[in-house]
Amino acid sequence: MKKYIFVVGGVISGLGKGITSASIGRLLIDYGYKVTNIKMDAYVNVDAGTMNPTEHGEVFVTDDGLETDQDIGNYERFLNTTLLKENYATTGQIYQSLIQKERDLYFKGKCVEVVPHVPLEIISRINKAIEKNKSEIVIVEIGGTIGEYQNILFIEAARMLKYKNPKDVLVTLVSYFPIPKTLGEMKTKPTQYASRTLNETGIQADLLICRGEQIIDKPRMDRLALLCNMSSEKDIMNAPDVDNIYKIPELLEKQKIVQRIVEKLNLPKRNKKESKWKKMVEKIKSKKNKIKIGIVGKYFTTGDFVLADSYVSVIEAIKHASLANNLETEFHWVNADKFGKDPKQVKILSEFDGVVVPQGWGSRGSEGKINAIKYLRENKIPYLGLCYGMQMAVIEFARNVLGLKNANSEEINPETAYPVIHIMPGQKEYLKKHQYGGTIRLGAYPCKIKKNTLLFDIYKSDAVSERHRHRYEFNDKYKKQMEEKGLVISGTSPDNKLVEAIEISKEKHPFFLGVQFHPEYKSRPLDPHPIFVEFIKVSAKKNLQ
Repeated sequence: MKKYIFVVGGVISGLGKGITSASIGRLLIDYGYKVTNIKMDAYVNVDAGTMNPTEHGEVFVTDDGLETDQDIGNYERFLNTTLLKENYATTGQIYQSLIQKERDLYFKGKCVEVVPHVPLEIISRINKAIEKNKSEIVIVEIGGTIGEYQNILFIEAARMLKYKNPKDVLVTLVSYFPIPKTLGEMKTKPTQYASRTLNETGIQADLLICRGEQIIDKPRMDRLALLCNMSSEKDIMNAPDVDNIYKIPELLEKQKIVQRIVEKLNLPKRNKKESKWKKMVEKIKSKKNKIKIGIVGKYFTTGDFVLADSYVSVIEAIKHASLANNLETEFHWVNADKFGKDPKQVKILSEFDGVVVPQGWGSRGSEGKINAIKYLRENKIPYLGLCYGMQMAVIEFARNVLGLKNANSEEINPETAYPVIHIMPGQKEYLKKHQYGGTIRLGAYPCKIKKNTLLFDIYKSDAVSERHRHRYEFNDKYKKQMEEKGLVISGTSPDNKLVEAIEISKEKHPFFLGVQFHPEYKSRPLDPHPIFVEFIKVSAKKNLQ
């Protein structure tokens, strides 16, 4: 069995196609189907690694080392699985592959054309993902919205598949229903246009998911059914805003979306299994005490708006851990720049139960992060540093405990007298040649854990595998000095050449941990990451003081 569900968007981007796709996947898995999810991005970028996080959102990294769109992270969290590089494709990847085939004489002298060869390459990538993931059903999310020029070839791939296999392909349109304040009523016309525009590509949507602040009433549903060629009772479903994205599968199931998909794709009927997801959602709904967590970062603002998507995996990992501790998270966004300009402002960190310094690149905000970490270390406030956050903790320790004035990272100051963080071997050649994309340390690598440390207590193991995304590392030249002054090197690569984790002993600090890897990538609501679980647990103790 090989079935395809395409999810496309109407009216605006960022309305929840990824969460809708992930939710459908979650429900189908609960009914016993083998499912995988794919994200198709129209960018000419080969991967998401070189995209600005304040414009595009977080870059997610797979176990096998591909830098992807954040929706791959959503898929992994909802499906509770590990996805592969085949689950993400861009226009850049598709063209790169197609041109290489042409150079290799794959087409045996034929003219290579945009249509049909680009859509056929897209279909080939989809089928490869099905095979690699051993799936029966693939859910393909096409980024952006209907009507965008750059999406047309992905839509054409869906049309070609549906033309050849009409009973094996289902198209879901996710569209937004605005309620203009000046009018005070929900408008369906934008979605009507989106549906008609999709029809112009040769595709009739099978399902319509209605996004908006409120649910759609029956008169509007009936009108949409008439103008979009659908059944108002079976094909049109409400997905209004919710306070927690993990409630979406339950919302769609109540509207019998699985039964409609089974009917339209002629799937073998299967009974629903006992759902751990449902139990998890019930726990979300229960009343809980709040815990205040500060995020000291620099990718928050885009114009006049706050973009939390830059750190979505970190945010979700904290939520998972809070739920595991029967707590609710109250997030506080702190721009690191303010601490660099006025170090005295770090005192506001005392208001939080725990603080995270997440990933980052470049020099902006680094001094603010270092000042924040100094305050957290000296005032014994639970601290978790992720990747760049670990590096900043090392710099802070070198400056203020070892007395190495102006110690720094070569990324921030290549001329620093004390490069306690330096570039990894081989990376200088990449930078000289301006080879930035896909050249850093990416994907899952083993980590050896030192016994009798906080990290060992967390993992309860002396060896783990975690995902990485970095070009700079701890400089072993300073390792002995730092250990003598109390910095604990609790995690290293198996050959001891790369420092993976640093900490301050529990006798001196309740929780002070920095990791070079990204544990947030592996955290899921059904399987919260132990580092975050322990961080929240210790932070909650401060909350009770």
